Amino acid sequence: MPAKPYSSGHIGAVAGNFTDMRLSGDVKKTLVELSCEEISRIVPLMETETLAQDPERKTLDDPKRTRLNYNRTRELMIDQLGNIESVGSAAVQAGIEQVETHISTLIKHAEAAAEKDRVATIKPRHLEIAMSGLRINKGDSGTAVVAAPIETEEFTISQGGGILTHSSLMSLAKTHAKMPVTNDALDELIDTYYMVVEDLEAKIRKHAQLGGNPIQFIESINQMKTLMSLGWMRNVLSKAAHNAREAGLKRIDVDQIVHIDPFQ
Repeated sequence: MPAKPYSSGHIGAVAGNFTDMRLSGDVKKTLVELSCEEISRIVPLMETETLAQDPERKTLDDPKRTRLNYNRTRELMIDQLGNIESVGSAAVQAGIEQVETHISTLIKHAEAAAEKDRVATIKPRHLEIAMSGLRINKGDSGTAVVAAPIETEEFTISQGGGILTHSSLMSLAKTHAKMPVTNDALDELIDTYYMVVEDLEAKIRKHAQLGGNPIQFIESINQMKTLMSLGWMRNVLSKAAHNAREAGLKRIDVDQIVHIDPFQ
C-alpha cells in the first residue's frame, strides 16, 4: 500500500516558515505534488549512492553527509529534560541541526585561526581561540558554557578568516533590515562586500607607499574598519529594506542590492 502524500495543511505550515505571505489552497496542493515529486527524484539517487559506499547496507543513508547519531542525540536530550517525559523525532532533528551548526561555527573560526598561523592543521590552540572569540568556556562539569555571546560574523572577520555565510547575514538582516532576504540577494551582497574590501585593500597599499597622502591612507583605514565591523553590511541592508518597502515588497531581492552604490 503506497504511502499517503503530505497534507496540504502540513506543507502550508512548513512553507509558511519561508514567507510572510498567505498561501492559497491551490498553491498548497501544488506544493504537495511538487514535494512528492522531489522525493521520487532524490530517493533513487540516494539509494544508488548509499549502496556505492556500502553494498551490504540495508538502510538508506545520507551519502553526502555524516550526521550526528540519532539515538545517542535523543538519549542525551532526554537526560536534560525537566518536566517533559520524552523527545519527539522533530525535536531530535532540531537538536542535531543545532549541535552540527555549533560544531560548524567552532570549526570555521578555528580554521580561520589556523590559516592566520599559516598551518594546515587545526590544533588545540586554534580551537581555544575560537572558543574565546565566541565566549565559550569549559564548565567544571566539562560541558561548554556560553557566556555573553557576540555576533558570530563580527568575530570571524576580526580573526582574519573573512567568512561570511548566508545564516550569519540572515541573522543580520533580521536585526537591521527587519525583513527576509532571498538567497540570490545574499549571494550578491557577499560578492559586493568582497569587491569593496578588495578595492579598499588596493587603496591602502597604494597610500601606504612612501610619499603617499597620509590623509587618504587614514580615510581608507577608517573605511576598512567599518567594513570589518560589518557597518557597511548593516547600512546596505537597511537601504535595501527601505527600497523594498517603497516598492511594496515583503523581502529583499537582488534588485534592491544591485541598485545601491556600494562605495557610498
